[in-house]
Amino acid sequence: MTLPVRLIAVDIDGTLIDSTLDIPPANLKALRRAHELGVHIVLVTGRRHRFAMPIAEQLGFEFCLISSNGAITRSTSVKLHYADMLPRATAHRLCEHMAEFAANTVLTFDKEERGAIVVEHTHELGSNIQRWIDKNRMYIAEVAPIAAALVCDPVQAMFCGTVEKMKPAELRLKDGTLDHEISVLKTQYDHRDLCILDVLRHGCSKGSALARWASHLGVSREQVMAIGDNYNDVEMLEFAGFPFVMANASEDLKQNGWPVTLDNEACGVAAAVEDVLAGVRR
Repeated sequence: MTLPVRLIAVDIDGTLIDSTLDIPPANLKALRRAHELGVHIVLVTGRRHRFAMPIAEQLGFEFCLISSNGAITRSTSVKLHYADMLPRATAHRLCEHMAEFAANTVLTFDKEERGAIVVEHTHELGSNIQRWIDKNRMYIAEVAPIAAALVCDPVQAMFCGTVEKMKPAELRLKDGTLDHEISVLKTQYDHRDLCILDVLRHGCSKGSALARWASHLGVSREQVMAIGDNYNDVEMLEFAGFPFVMANASEDLKQNGWPVTLDNEACGVAAAVEDVLAGVRR
């Protein structure tokens, strides 16, 4: 059987999972069917690897997980394939440059213990990520000033807050000072009034990590399918030969000419995967 795709890359939040924060049965069925047909599956997420694993484990088979917006590529059996860390020196300069946003800063490190996530004070990050704080509390250390936690290369830095609060933060990150040292990827949920600005090593993104993984598997970009819903998925969608945008994505993301599948409450992942496996393009 000749399939149009050999690799399917799926974002998690706003894409694979619905408002229950679990994978709907139809999405599970579609990805398991693709896997049984010999298609490689990869979840590509802004989450840390550990925070993504409860979702990944629902699929019931081993596969690759690209986490932290492309910085870490690790299998669900914990085998590390690639780590694209933010250099410690760059992270120091970033903290200095973004000092006025220290209360909104989060540093993450590639370890599974307290200190994997570092903030200055959890209470200053605001209620719109309280659930994330609660679920990750055992990994969070409070260090002030936050730059003092930079004893090794972090995976990334993150600035998060309300949409209005993060507008000046985004402008400062993109003022040219660190242009050749960092990549800035935005995830925005207007209905939650939440904006997350992830800062990674220059050139690092979901797209670059997916391209590297496809090359490792010997899969051409024309044989790659990608499904996403947010700004941090753009590079991944640009790389894929079969890109799909969720119906719940922002309107400007849906203006790029990519096919639009159903929303995450209506199992848009399943709809897109079944269409492509059947040779249908929306």
